[in-house]
Amino acid sequence: MLETLGNTFRVPDLRRRLLITVLLLCVCRVGVYIPIPGADMTVAKRHFDRPFEGDAAEGGVMALIDMFSGGALWQAAVFGLGIMPYISASIIFQLLASVIPALEKMQKEGEAGRRKINQYTRYATVVLCLVQAAIMIASLKGGGQGGEGIFPADFGFGSTLMAALLMTAGTMLLMWIGEQIDEFGIGNGISLIIMINIISRMPTAIRYLYDKFEFTLEPDASRPLGIQHMALLVALFIFVNVAIILITQGQRRIPFQQAKQMRGRRVYGGVKHYLPLQVNSAGVIPIIFAQSLLMFPSIFVTAAARKFETDWDSPFFYRFFEMLRNGLQMGSFVYEALYVGLIFFFCYFWTAIQFNPTDMANNLRDHGSFIPGYRPGKRTADYLENVMTRITLPGAAFLSIVAVAPSLMYRSLNLPWVITSFYGGTGLLIVVGVALDLVKKIEQQLLMRHYDGFTRRRRH
Repeated sequence: MLETLGNTFRVPDLRRRLLITVLLLCVCRVGVYIPIPGADMTVAKRHFDRPFEGDAAEGGVMALIDMFSGGALWQAAVFGLGIMPYISASIIFQLLASVIPALEKMQKEGEAGRRKINQYTRYATVVLCLVQAAIMIASLKGGGQGGEGIFPADFGFGSTLMAALLMTAGTMLLMWIGEQIDEFGIGNGISLIIMINIISRMPTAIRYLYDKFEFTLEPDASRPLGIQHMALLVALFIFVNVAIILITQGQRRIPFQQAKQMRGRRVYGGVKHYLPLQVNSAGVIPIIFAQSLLMFPSIFVTAAARKFETDWDSPFFYRFFEMLRNGLQMGSFVYEALYVGLIFFFCYFWTAIQFNPTDMANNLRDHGSFIPGYRPGKRTADYLENVMTRITLPGAAFLSIVAVAPSLMYRSLNLPWVITSFYGGTGLLIVVGVALDLVKKIEQQLLMRHYDGFTRRRRH
């Protein structure tokens, strides 16, 4: 491993790409500490530290958005929205391309068509940024989020528009940095930005565990974590990461064979290959969709409960919306049940959109290949669809377990949400997936230059 890491810096081009990637990611972290004019940074500091002090679900959806922005939201920074609006716009256009013939045709035009779709995605990102920024600023005004707001209650329309434009500019700058990493660095720029934001609070989480740890089997109230607790946390962390890697890399290999062809006096074909069908083909998309769908009713019932509490003399409606708000809080039984159901639904939905067994069967037939025991055409397509439906079930079950793992660990171990979020959920899936992709790309660069990769040690 150390020799392989040394090889990455012996190749001039790879070393240059790595340095460019690191420098651009450092720029992404600088914007997290540039506040928006008018924000109360004293209140922002208390909100930023809250995940280590109170209820795991206290921040709700805002805490989730803050995780993807690397702590920039609670610090009222210009990078407060992070890169998620661009991700949302990209997902929207992927969905539209599967149902709108014009976009589907544009997508098949090659590089020119992809450039047009990317341009439309940027326009949609600006619109989403302005809308989300206005919602976030309204939520962070005085009177909300624990009775005090990062922005004052008299934060007017002009100030809100200025703050929204600053946050939009921050997201567009992050998008541009991601594209520069794609072109001049190594790895997927957008994914690396999300990963670095997620792991940015890991040093603080480790410091919290260190402060609460006591080297004894009988810890006291001031330091409640003993040797057995730390051993359990380390073992669970290793187990969860290994399980995520295995499921992420897991495949169902469908064997197929090329038909033999005579060309002159030689026989070509007849070679056996396989189609790798991913067990978790949807990736982290179902979790993102489920969280986004649950976000809106949570925001609505919270705003309604606050409205009836302050402006209306109607205890019945207040109790009703307060009950809904408690039921839709992260960690509640109703929320987790809806969460799991939506993950299963979006796993099958996204797989059905992205995986087209008819096109795959036609491609096999056009290239003179076939799956043994199944006739080319419709029977092959039906077989592939049946296999994909079966393997999607364990993939969806795994995603559900990973998604609810932080809430279960919080309830059982009474740890802050920032600690338990490293044991599952969207963040851990993204970090592991992006890390695996980065290692693969570095290994490809090394193997192209006749160096050993991370997984291949044999020399010829």
